[in-house]
Amino acid sequence: MRYVNRIIENDLLENMEASGAVLIKGPKSCGKTATAKQFAKSVLEMDRDKQVPVIMATNPQLLLIGDTPRLIDEWQEQPEIWNYVRHEVDDRNKKGQFILTGSANPNDDVKLHSGAGRFTVVQMDTLTWQELGYSTGMVKVSDLLQGTVSDFFAEGVSLEFIIEKMLIGGWPALMGESAKNAIRLNSGYVDLLCEVDMSRVSGIKRDPIKVRSLLRSIARNTATLVDNKTLEQDVKTSDRNELSRNTITEYLDALSRLMILYEQPAFNPHIRSSASLRRSPKRHLCDTSLATAVLGLDEEALLKDIKYTGFLFESLATHELNVYAKANDADVFHYNDSYGLEVDAIVQKRSGHYAAFEIKLGVGYIEEAAENLKKFKNNIDTSRMDLPKSLNIITGTGMSYRRPDGINVISLASLGK
Repeated sequence: MRYVNRIIENDLLENMEASGAVLIKGPKSCGKTATAKQFAKSVLEMDRDKQVPVIMATNPQLLLIGDTPRLIDEWQEQPEIWNYVRHEVDDRNKKGQFILTGSANPNDDVKLHSGAGRFTVVQMDTLTWQELGYSTGMVKVSDLLQGTVSDFFAEGVSLEFIIEKMLIGGWPALMGESAKNAIRLNSGYVDLLCEVDMSRVSGIKRDPIKVRSLLRSIARNTATLVDNKTLEQDVKTSDRNELSRNTITEYLDALSRLMILYEQPAFNPHIRSSASLRRSPKRHLCDTSLATAVLGLDEEALLKDIKYTGFLFESLATHELNVYAKANDADVFHYNDSYGLEVDAIVQKRSGHYAAFEIKLGVGYIEEAAENLKKFKNNIDTSRMDLPKSLNIITGTGMSYRRPDGINVISLASLGK
């Protein structure tokens, strides 16, 4: 399989120069091992080497011997290795000694000492459009966060193209696959998640039918504010299945530990109005292809239900923004207040600089999106915080250009880091 350079590579290199060990986290099959191998000089595969459990029980330090940086792949299979790596980093007192990769966080009852000062963490997601070559990256999030975007213009892409790419997803192993084959393979990913991974990460048997029902509910409500009570009712109504609130909480925790579930937190700005701010996160699966797979959707189904496809596109654009934001030391939030004003995504750097984004699949909602962004900007209390550096509308089928009012309309096929 051809290796595709990843946006996190610079972040990985910088972290290797700053700390003794780097942990790469991300969902299964997103490409963590392939990227780590580009920089590692020796490799230990914790989930494949049958000698690992025996050595862990007798002399774990032997597993750390090898040329550095040494890759310890799927470290959570033997989570105690974390503490041995920590001690080894202390003893060697050198940078860039180990790269750990993992597709799940260990059980809460595993006692891991803090890696502060020894470990740094890099979050990896599935491939973005820029990495896949679908986006030119002409309009950079880094420039939008500074308000320094030069004039630009580019054509958009077709709805059929967008739907095909959302069905295939950003999995490295599916590059070049047809949508038909990808749907089948992504359905298999969901099957393993329901039948094996959820039980493995929890340490107790999970009911695959109930896991699937919850995944279907999350997929149906993607990119929306949905609390556990709503999920409970949705599962009962749509799948005719019973899931208690406690079970939902436990399953959501397991999905988060597998990094399958992403919760987009609420933005908390200083505003002029008396509106109260919604605190609930928006929930997304880590890749749009999992949402379509668990719901059994194909091209025809998405073309018939453009409203849902619009929510799915918002989830895709949020995924892209997340990767590009992390490359700029930023996070992605959403804004929603009691007066009904919503902004789909707020990207904010640790320095405080931020940019606001509305996300619309087609051009029909651009004017409404522009008005929302202006209302949001006018509501900022400038005596307590700065205005956004840019106002932006991410679109699917529309062109990329700057409007006369200064708002950027950006095709997803033009957005980059």
